Amino acid sequence: MRIAILGTGMVGNTVGTKLIQLGHEVMMGARAANNPKASEWAATNGDRASQGSFKDAANFGEILFNCTAGSVSIEALKLAGAETMKGKILIDLANPLDFPQGSPPILTVSNTDSLGEQIQRAFPEVKVIKTLNTVNCEVMINPSLVPNDHDIFISGNDQEAKTKITEILKDWFGWKSVIDLGDITSARWTEQLLPIWLGLMNLYGTPRFNFKIVK
Repeated sequence: MRIAILGTGMVGNTVGTKLIQLGHEVMMGARAANNPKASEWAATNGDRASQGSFKDAANFGEILFNCTAGSVSIEALKLAGAETMKGKILIDLANPLDFPQGSPPILTVSNTDSLGEQIQRAFPEVKVIKTLNTVNCEVMINPSLVPNDHDIFISGNDQEAKTKITEILKDWFGWKSVIDLGDITSARWTEQLLPIWLGLMNLYGTPRFNFKIVK
């Protein structure tokens, strides 16, 4: 499958490399087609890896991963282009974090809205699926790094798209428990887990942990 990774940071690098290892063709997109981080990633990952602008990557990918920083996601996706992304699934991994006073960050949107919803409103013909934003990028692609059973969440308006991405989470990345929270408004819930997630990371001194829902 042809997959677009939008963003050149740690999350995009980790997810993109895993997808290459799984045998997919992956293009990493950035503001500039010759972005140095994307160039280095593509050179490291062989013939199935390539780079381009956000629009190049969005045009290339059958499925898109938003791995940009949440504070610039809308802007980056506008550069990718609404027409280019039309009808495609966008897996949104980003969180609306801002660091005005350094760490810890604050949420730029919460309670009555979410980044996931903002993206869906800005691009109504894109199938936005919010998931994987409640774990570290290494755990995203290898949940066995956290011992025992634990859960990942998924939100989105398109049920067929959610079913497809649930299969991807399980078959490609090894997630055993995927909890469907409902439509894209439920992205508020998972994005608002970030303050406690960051607090726990500082408390435990590691990002290799996750939430388990027990009922």
